[in-house]
Amino acid sequence: MNCGREDFLGGFVLLLTVQTVVSMVIPNATHLEAMLERYTDKDETWWHSKSRGKRAISHGDMQLILDLHNKLRGQVYPPASNMEYMVWDTELERSAEHWAHTCLWEHGPAHLLTRIGQNLGAHWGRDRPPTFHVQAWYDEVRDFSYPYPQECDRYCPYRCSGPVCTHYTQLVWATSHKIGCAINVCYNMNVWGMIWAKAVYLVCNYSPPGNWWGHAPYKHGTPCSACPPSYGGGCRNNLCYKDDGSHMHYTPETEENNYVEPEPEPVRSHGSHYSDQSVSTPSPNENIERNDVTSTSQMSQQVECDTRLRDQCKGTTCNRYECPPGCLYNYGKVFGSGHYDMQSSICGSALHAGIIDDDGGWLDITRVGRRQRFSKSFKNGVQTQAKNQSANAFTVSNVPVKAITCDTTVAQYCPFKKPVRHCPRLYCPRNCLYDSYARVTGSRYYSDNSSICRAAIHAGVIRSDSGGYVDVMPVDKRRQYKGSYQNGITSEGLQNPPGGKAFRVFAVI
Repeated sequence: MNCGREDFLGGFVLLLTVQTVVSMVIPNATHLEAMLERYTDKDETWWHSKSRGKRAISHGDMQLILDLHNKLRGQVYPPASNMEYMVWDTELERSAEHWAHTCLWEHGPAHLLTRIGQNLGAHWGRDRPPTFHVQAWYDEVRDFSYPYPQECDRYCPYRCSGPVCTHYTQLVWATSHKIGCAINVCYNMNVWGMIWAKAVYLVCNYSPPGNWWGHAPYKHGTPCSACPPSYGGGCRNNLCYKDDGSHMHYTPETEENNYVEPEPEPVRSHGSHYSDQSVSTPSPNENIERNDVTSTSQMSQQVECDTRLRDQCKGTTCNRYECPPGCLYNYGKVFGSGHYDMQSSICGSALHAGIIDDDGGWLDITRVGRRQRFSKSFKNGVQTQAKNQSANAFTVSNVPVKAITCDTTVAQYCPFKKPVRHCPRLYCPRNCLYDSYARVTGSRYYSDNSSICRAAIHAGVIRSDSGGYVDVMPVDKRRQYKGSYQNGITSEGLQNPPGGKAFRVFAVI
């Protein structure tokens, strides 16, 4: 029975939609392995997916989804006594891949819906990591009231004050300890009567399924105090955990190093003040600015289709670019294959490398020094030229995206080093103004022990009530940091800091 409900969630230029399955209670429900055997033994065309030469989801996205699920499951309130650590399941991934490739905006396949849980998400427009959808599912917690045992007279009430909370309850269902997801790009996908030309479709399947009517998603109590015996008393980050090497783990993708240059001043607008009762009021003799700030300054440059790399890097960050749509037939000259001459078109090189397509998109540039020669090749619709002389070169790569917490700092995540490396594009959760008291030191330039997300709110790059994406540029240490009161956050001032580095934070539009 599908009792999920769909809703649009706004996010910059994209529309986000999510769904979930609500399962009926089936007394004789079997384990996932038996269910899969039941269907794979039959000659049913739904299971015959395409070759697995390329996975349904990247290892990086797998780890992002898995890590965020376990992080969110470990921080539920009231605390859970039986919340199980979630692991990746390749059979669930395989079934999710099949459904993602149907490009149908509905739950399925029908014969599996009583045996698995399922959350769906889709977006179009700007790139968004899969964690954007996962966080949206979890954020339904704001409308969900946990049914305590004293309220459960045989069956627990379903306590949701919003339009839907079943995405959240499936995500935190204590016994759903297996997950497998897939991502597919669907062309001309019909989403409630609207045709999305290029939708990114995320399907996550869970086992055992959650959302059983009349039951709470987990047991309230001291973390790990009611774990199943099979876990042998193991506990990790408030989750029942079996430390026997059985938990699948994927190594995160690494980022390359790069040189970056300073950015110009951000745009400020003065207006009414916000108040934050969680911070102390500065003394009158401190040099504190009190204003409401909005910054639309971006680290990534918007370039034309034929813009050459050598034409850029004059007083800007020089490593992250945004290409417009329609460059496949207007990309200018490109020299090289894999390693491109500095006189090459940025967008043409990205097209050739398969980092973007004709719809445009973001990319990162890494300078790699001199190459003795550059070879020509034809890839992804782009013909490059050869060059038989030594010249400086660069490579192109995807813009990595990572989800962080309100307390994450640059010193922990992406400290300044020479040569300066790429920092991933970071996603800050909602409500870091009130959900965290992590320190912020500086204004415009922040000490690298400052909270990234709270610094972004202070700088006016994101709003606390919505969170969002930010770009971070690590820089060398500063001689001083100026404190100020902006957007509800009082940052600290610091003269002659003894050590540590600094960073800038930028909007993603």
